[in-house]
Amino acid sequence: MATTIHPSAIVDTGAQLGADCRVWHFVHISAGARIGARCSFGQNVFVGNDVTIGDNVRVQNNVSVYDAVTLEDDVFCGPSMVFTNVYNPRAAVPRKAEYRRTLVKRGATLGANSTIVCGITVGRYAFVGAGAVVNRDVPDFALMVGVPARQIGWMSRHGERLQLPLHGTAVAVCPHTGDRYRLVGGVVAVECEART
Repeated sequence: MATTIHPSAIVDTGAQLGADCRVWHFVHISAGARIGARCSFGQNVFVGNDVTIGDNVRVQNNVSVYDAVTLEDDVFCGPSMVFTNVYNPRAAVPRKAEYRRTLVKRGATLGANSTIVCGITVGRYAFVGAGAVVNRDVPDFALMVGVPARQIGWMSRHGERLQLPLHGTAVAVCPHTGDRYRLVGGVVAVECEART
């Protein structure tokens, strides 16, 4: 499947767009953007110049991926979620030299209308619930909700809730895939993948 760009979209000269991407209505991708393969950009998405996006990323409608944001492979950005790049903006105070970098690691989900405050890292396969405001680093596989966001559990790579405590040592199995996860010292890792 070839890359598809809607006639209303603007992809500035110089932007790097991988194979098999889909760019929908009224999207603007800036010249410096670096985008991998098999990505989808919903209606009214903006991608800045100093942005790197991996493979198979889904950016839903009305999301602006501003400068200093990196999205690794398989990240999902829900409708109208928000990135920032200046921590303390003022209209009368230029702060372009003060952008704080934000990293969203592989497989993470950022729910609809969530806000990611700049300067943090969202861990691998973390799950940020709809409307949450994340203002500090998020561990791998963590489930975050609320304003400000707090961790209430753990999620599998498949996006299923894992029956694990927040702390201690424990093992849980993804109810969909059968993969086994181990929690040790506040860190979750895949211990064993189910055979298919």
